Amino acid sequence: MNYEAFTNDTLTMMYAAVRGALAADDAQERENAEPRFRVRETPEWKKHAADLESEMLKRGMVFEVIDWDEGQEKLPFE
Repeated sequence: MNYEAFTNDTLTMMYAAVRGALAADDAQERENAEPRFRVRETPEWKKHAADLESEMLKRGMVFEVIDWDEGQEKLPFE
């Protein structure tokens, strides 16, 4: 996808859509339901978000980076 062709507002909207789909999946998993969008299980979602982040950083845009571990159990490092 040619992210350079999009406006700043469009990049922001697409990034918010990734965040929203991830939040929806997490909410469904908390209710023991199958995630609707399968964001964590589909590598293309992370690539899309990373490509958006890269373009936003090139433009000097300020945004909150998606925490891909949020809502997931973390393994202890000990």
